Amino acid sequence: MARGDAGQKQTARGVTFTFDTGMLIALERRKRRATEAFRNIIRRGFLPVVPAVVYVEWWRGRSDIREEILAALILEDMAPALCRAAGEALGAVRGSTLADAVVMASAALRGGGVVYTADVEDLSRLQGYFPTVHVLHV
Repeated sequence: MARGDAGQKQTARGVTFTFDTGMLIALERRKRRATEAFRNIIRRGFLPVVPAVVYVEWWRGRSDIREEILAALILEDMAPALCRAAGEALGAVRGSTLADAVVMASAALRGGGVVYTADVEDLSRLQGYFPTVHVLHV
């Protein structure tokens, strides 16, 4: 299962790494860009954070590849501060979704950083609300 918790900051010079559902799917499907980004993060000694809602969206049953991916992640619980920040973003950014707001709020509450996603357009809408978070496509 996932190691640690998001309270244990995994940063590289102040940068954190957060994965959304699209990134986990891309890893599971062994997409080159996702795999390279993941390997580079791990090689540098860091563990990406995955908010619990992303885990729920992604999980469709046990497989060896899913277990391998989970072993190299920090699974983040839905703490009250995260719930409030994501809920406020939902209210402020028209058309945003729960999972996207949680992913962006999670990264922002850890000081910003990089969110890896296959859905840049939707997450970019939330960048104005969370300006310390950078969205990268996989």
